Amino acid sequence: MDALKSAGRAIIRSPSMAKQSWTAGRHRKLPENWTDTRETIVEGMTFNLRHLGMTLAKAMGKKPQKVALKISPQGILLFDSLSNKQLENVSIYRISYCTVDKLNDKVFAYIAQNTLNGTLECHAYLCSKRKVAQAVALTVAQAFTIAFELWQVAKEAVLWIAMVHVQVLDIGVKPQDLFSEPLGQNQRKHSQQPQPIQGR
Repeated sequence: MDALKSAGRAIIRSPSMAKQSWTAGRHRKLPENWTDTRETIVEGMTFNLRHLGMTLAKAMGKKPQKVALKISPQGILLFDSLSNKQLENVSIYRISYCTVDKLNDKVFAYIAQNTLNGTLECHAYLCSKRKVAQAVALTVAQAFTIAFELWQVAKEAVLWIAMVHVQVLDIGVKPQDLFSEPLGQNQRKHSQQPQPIQGR
């Protein structure tokens, strides 16, 4: 729903956006304010690129595969553009670095840890334009930021639940006791003295 609202706001700001084909096979032109819409990143933003692979492209001896790269706070999903088959799912937590190549500014690349053997792999993608490569890199950076913010909120929620949840610890102390002030000397004496039993 939020994504629909942000799309509506973007169309109001830039009416020419409404004329664009949202179902076309090619990537859509990014509006000037695309970095302002967190909802778009949370749902995932897709870019159509050519996967150069993990080796030198010239050494492969074949054309780079056309792929769609979907970026979200969960990570990067890689789909074959022709069959729409998922080729790879890289968790955002496995990605250590992403950049636009300094020598070829149409190439976007990221470094991720392999889940099987822990080695670092560099994945490279050829974009149609320099601006698309920059947009992909910025989108991954925003996905990192959102993922970190979500992680912080989840961490705080777990701590809050642990503090609120009434549970006696091994030493007989409840979580609430940790935040209350210890009894002073006078308070201890009065609280430990037996109260006289009143007669009938």
